Amino acid sequence: MQFGIFTIGDVTPDPTTGRTPTERERIKAMVAIALKAEEVGLDVFATGEHHNRPFVPSSPTTMLGYIAAQTEKLHLSTATTLITTNDPVKIAEDYAMLQHLADGRVDLMMGRGNTGPVYPWFGQDIRQGINLAIENYALLHRLWREDVVNWEGKFRTPLQGFTSTPRPLDDVPPFVWHGSIRSPEIAEQAAYYGDGFFHNNIFWPADHTKRMIELYRARYAHYGHGTPEQAIVGLGGQVFMRKNSQDAVREFRPYFDVAPVYGNGPSLEEFTRQTPLTVGSPQQVIEKTLSFRDYAGDYQRQLFLMDHAGLPLKTVLEQIDMLGEEVVPVLREEFAKNRPAGVPDAPTHASRLAAREVSTV
Repeated sequence: MQFGIFTIGDVTPDPTTGRTPTERERIKAMVAIALKAEEVGLDVFATGEHHNRPFVPSSPTTMLGYIAAQTEKLHLSTATTLITTNDPVKIAEDYAMLQHLADGRVDLMMGRGNTGPVYPWFGQDIRQGINLAIENYALLHRLWREDVVNWEGKFRTPLQGFTSTPRPLDDVPPFVWHGSIRSPEIAEQAAYYGDGFFHNNIFWPADHTKRMIELYRARYAHYGHGTPEQAIVGLGGQVFMRKNSQDAVREFRPYFDVAPVYGNGPSLEEFTRQTPLTVGSPQQVIEKTLSFRDYAGDYQRQLFLMDHAGLPLKTVLEQIDMLGEEVVPVLREEFAKNRPAGVPDAPTHASRLAAREVSTV
């Protein structure tokens, strides 16, 4: 099972000091967070893609390429790549290039994006979000698997005899996760292609997440990719830890109370009760994360959001140290217990290359 962190790259004032980091500081902080993730033995770093303030990560491949050059083991991903407003041809070429540079340590998560104004900035209509996600991904899927593509669809210029370049490393396309919070069409899309399904459940109750994952698992089996238990599932989560749980609550509360994504809604206590948010000791984080398996089944990737709401970089790096040293080793051991033999690990370039070679013998 893979453990890692994902960032949305928000530039948010620190409510305890009133200071707002510059864009340069925030971008550099995201890189420092990725390097810390590798240092403490995490598996994955994923960055969001946004084109509107208060977010800064508008160019994930630039950032991930820079991180790839400074890491050796860390798997690099997105959370998410906008399949609706990016040209699928550019996605195919950008991520194949990144895949070569990172020696295969790359996958990506497709997402529609829910910021309305972004669509017209890129010549699209948010009312066509689902249709764009379906058509654009169908083209991207072919571009990575067919040397010469002839294409005609509704949303982009037709292609005649087109070859995207570079070709995927070893002719193995990057693995794709389809990220969705509430759209059954996206769970269906992930199942149809036999891709992964990532439910970013950080704001949602367990019963909703359970329904979405069950739908994906059932449809994955329906399309003949394996049993429902063999479907590839990822989950989100967000944590704030201190050795003493009261210290964690006291320190995180001012960030929670005024954060754009949390403030003026349920209390910290209500939010932690109803969603994956865990504010407490490392042991409490371990116990709550292990409980995800009760409704999601045995899954393959757990990503934590840790650098949001204006938390200073120093605090975030301390959190990642605790995650890598005290939490993830226990989670690896506990999740491995009683894991059915037929449940696969998270796909990697090496495992997918090996599987292809076995299938062609």
